[in-house]
Amino acid sequence: MSGVINVKGPKGDLSRQGHHLINIEVTPEGVVVTPKKDGIEARTLTGTYASHVRNMIAGVNSGFAKKLLIEGVGYKWEVTNGVITLALGFSHPVKVSVPAGLTVAAEKGALNISGIDKEVVGQFAANIRKLKKPEPYKGKGIRYSDEVVRRKQGKKAA
Repeated sequence: MSGVINVKGPKGDLSRQGHHLINIEVTPEGVVVTPKKDGIEARTLTGTYASHVRNMIAGVNSGFAKKLLIEGVGYKWEVTNGVITLALGFSHPVKVSVPAGLTVAAEKGALNISGIDKEVVGQFAANIRKLKKPEPYKGKGIRYSDEVVRRKQGKKAA
């Protein structure tokens, strides 16, 4: 592994470990990501690291946000002191701690997750959704705000 990529902006600063097959340069025209050697792995990592740098720049300038919705009778969440307490129909409440650098705000049926690192915001939202995925018959569970749950018809009466 080579150097560390640092990006600073008005919302904060991010850093990521570089890769030994990739060369990243800051020029007057912008950031240039090029492979050091010719090969399949170097070419694929070029696009990956270009995307990482783009997301880091966007994150420190404007930030990223995900919105989760909860549906179901008795399903609710509340945020206190960096811990989300979820009532999801289990015999016990589920407690999830909020990672550092994320801001979580709970409304009645929505949970807003925001931060400067796209990867951390998306992974935390996916971990929360994984606790109770939306089911196809009544649509109960946790889903993204832009997610469409395909509903099934259910049993027919004879």
